[in-house]
Amino acid sequence: MNVAQILAQSGARNPGKIAVDFEGTPYTYAQIDERVKRCAGFLKQIGVKKGDRVAIQVPKSMEFVYVHLATLALGAICVPLNTGYPASEVQYFIEDSGSTVFVTYSFGFSSVKNAVGSIKGLEVILLDDQSPSGHEPLCDHLEKASDTDLRTYPTEPDDVAVLFYTSGTTGKPKGAMITHKNLISNTQALHEIWHWSDQDVLLHVLPLFHVHGLAVALYGGLYAGATIVMHERFDPRRTWETLEKVPCTIFMGVPTMYYRMMQEWESVQPDLSKMRVFISGSAPLLENLFYRFEKTTGFRILERYGMTEALMITSNPYEPERRIPRSVGYPLPGMKIRIVSEEGEDVEPGQVGEVWVKGNNVFKGYWNNPEKTSETFCDGWLKSGDLGYQDPEDDLRLYLVGRAKELIITGGYNVYPKEVENVLEEHESVMESAVVGIPDQDYGEKVVAAVVLKGDMKSINPEELIKYCKTKLASYKCPKMIFKMDSLPRNAMGKVQKHVLQKVIISKLEGQ
Repeated sequence: MNVAQILAQSGARNPGKIAVDFEGTPYTYAQIDERVKRCAGFLKQIGVKKGDRVAIQVPKSMEFVYVHLATLALGAICVPLNTGYPASEVQYFIEDSGSTVFVTYSFGFSSVKNAVGSIKGLEVILLDDQSPSGHEPLCDHLEKASDTDLRTYPTEPDDVAVLFYTSGTTGKPKGAMITHKNLISNTQALHEIWHWSDQDVLLHVLPLFHVHGLAVALYGGLYAGATIVMHERFDPRRTWETLEKVPCTIFMGVPTMYYRMMQEWESVQPDLSKMRVFISGSAPLLENLFYRFEKTTGFRILERYGMTEALMITSNPYEPERRIPRSVGYPLPGMKIRIVSEEGEDVEPGQVGEVWVKGNNVFKGYWNNPEKTSETFCDGWLKSGDLGYQDPEDDLRLYLVGRAKELIITGGYNVYPKEVENVLEEHESVMESAVVGIPDQDYGEKVVAAVVLKGDMKSINPEELIKYCKTKLASYKCPKMIFKMDSLPRNAMGKVQKHVLQKVIISKLEGQ
């Protein structure tokens, strides 16, 4: 069982069809397969074998696709890296993973050369220039025909395919070991519940180094035999124009993308008659954005829930009338969830607890970190760290209320940030918000909020927002202070970085 082999077999059903249109250049399934074969031959030539780690830090490109699939086809393990990582982080990821090959590009390598140059046994391969050891540019090799196919797919279901490094909000990032079985079962489940077909056209604007863009979007399109229109980077106006011009049937994005698209709607007002579904993930979708998007476009966004360690866990139903805001839907085929108290006992439906997960998509553990792996599992269940509850009157539909580590305990009372954020975002002046707890001598923690206000509402007084919250929430849940900000700190996938926000707010208070 090998995910690269499964995807190659899907493409072989219609080899002459366009698989990917990357920035206006079309590539058929046969052309992609040929370049993956050549890339695998090159990696084999330089000594890559089963179990080796191959780190990839290149811009979003077809070359990323070729190297990634070729690595998996040899039974090696891919370590995808964000091009925005500084040299010190690249060095850490390569050393921690024990990568023996580092595929990058000349401009990027120039900024990390000093950091990775001393790593013993590391072979650096450049896409667009001769490598330090004298190998020709990989792009040149990809253009040379080869009669020999060295892809042997020598893997078992539980062999590791990809190391996705977690964001590392506390301590060093950890490498999540994602197996071939994880990736294949995830792809097949999403194919079923999202009604993928070879008639679909996916607009792909996500990064490829992340689970969302790689294992959900790219794999989904290739497995279905669909066509993927791929943009190197996201641009909201261009996204609307492409959805109409191509025309596309599927779009996947993060909430920040949908918000920016809404800002450009009036200037484009595209014809979306060919669209089938808009999907959102990687961060919570705001309720006001959900309804605004539906009112403007006529489409209800399909929100799903996943995490690096378990790929996709739940999804709202494909039927638009069954998609509702704040809910992330029901478990995917092959997945199970529990809602568990701090004592490790199942709570009653409707009560908040930690979401525990079990199933085919759940990762193998953290790379070379058995202690953290052991902490993350309990009797085979993955402790997600997310807080949620199941609706007793709707087939146990799942709702999330925040992260367990984001839970605020103030004066002995539990405050779930998401509940406060939902109230703030119901106010006509608030575009988005984030609620955190900061240390307080009297309460232990104090509820504090940061808000981004709408353009014509920036003069509103924070005290007015606190007063509004008191009409909707118990007083202990209401923010004691609200800070107006131009934007919230986010990571590459649009998730609000609350640990960063906490530091910013504490710094502001100390400076007062």
